[in-house]
Amino acid sequence: MNGFRTLESEAASRGARITAAGDITPGRVPHEEPNGPFRAFPSDLHDRFRPFFADLIEEVVRAIRTQIPEYARPMDDTYMLVVRRGVERALEGFLDRMAEPDTDWAPVQATYQRIGRGEADEGRSLDSFQSALRLGARVAWRRVNALVDADLLPRHVLAAFGEAMFLYLDEMAAATTAGYTEARLHRAGELQQRRARLIDLLTADPPVSAGAISDLAHTVRWPVPRALAVVAIDQGPQPTVAWSIVPPGFLARFDVQPSVLVVPDPEGPGRARAVAGALRGLRAAMGPTVTPQEGARSLRWATQALDLVRRGVLPDSELVRCQEHLATLLLFRDEALVDAMAERHLRPLEEMRPPQRERLAETLLCWLQCGHNASEVAAQLAVHPQTVRYRMRQLDVLFGDRLLDPTVQFEMQLALRARALRGGAASGQPE
Repeated sequence: MNGFRTLESEAASRGARITAAGDITPGRVPHEEPNGPFRAFPSDLHDRFRPFFADLIEEVVRAIRTQIPEYARPMDDTYMLVVRRGVERALEGFLDRMAEPDTDWAPVQATYQRIGRGEADEGRSLDSFQSALRLGARVAWRRVNALVDADLLPRHVLAAFGEAMFLYLDEMAAATTAGYTEARLHRAGELQQRRARLIDLLTADPPVSAGAISDLAHTVRWPVPRALAVVAIDQGPQPTVAWSIVPPGFLARFDVQPSVLVVPDPEGPGRARAVAGALRGLRAAMGPTVTPQEGARSLRWATQALDLVRRGVLPDSELVRCQEHLATLLLFRDEALVDAMAERHLRPLEEMRPPQRERLAETLLCWLQCGHNASEVAAQLAVHPQTVRYRMRQLDVLFGDRLLDPTVQFEMQLALRARALRGGAASGQPE
């Protein structure tokens, strides 16, 4: 295990000296067996070591309390009791293995998995625990060497003791890491579930209370902004956005179609760059900026815009902003109504042959948009003004006095605009 270099060097030095003296040879320790180092101990060694057990526990606990800042809580009796029990369980497990190498490791493993989960719950990394392990191992190694030097333990057990200690430390570290990882994954999953629920509240229709949003936002450490916008993301059946690229402070759901990104304070500095970075290469639409209780509207507009992008009605850029296409969104909000206007006002065009019909429809729309100015229509369409006048005479024959009615002109323009956008979609042309 990394981090035990000093101890390992000292153990190697002792082992080399002992081997040279002929007390123990490397072949005496069966390295290949999982419990090999423990099998090298004399059968009564654990009994000879047990009288020093209580003092060793005190020495290890004291060292951890005084030398590891994260564990220095002299006024917290409950916490120090947990530390003491951890040390006791580790040393008891080691003695049990000395007595019976095949003893059940599960209880000690469970203890250190709980310790790992506790470290995660405390919000610490495992660095402090690993420091405590190293410190405890050094204290135990010094005590064993002192007992050997005092002829209270046989010298020939040192090499096996050092190797058994390394093996045991590796096992404890692995169990702690497993518990720590499990707790972190659980907390991350729980956090994401709560954030997904928060997105549901922010986009609920009808809206939920501001208090409900604030309470849940507090539990997931998300400051409720004054305004937000919702982005609808077209990821297809296999989402490609990862949690790791979600900008800090944003909320995201990738388990729904379309995927959703909640952008707090979308007009704030750096927001556009952050959104663009998160959505690079993806088709997406951003709804309007709204209050936190109006997220449903922002999502609804974004979803509608995304659908129009798929159809080719809106330009297929990486991010379409609804605020820049309000008229188109309004026009396609109820397409049956637009179809009814087209049926009522544009039926005469359907009597013409397709090429002529398209030219006349284009000219009529441009004439309505340009305020009936033939010269401007000619410039827009890149044709001669006389051509425009000729086409307008044809339109006058088709529509007659209806071309003079402002209401009819307005509804014609809407129907022709929708027709042009749909034509662009059918031909693959952007807006």
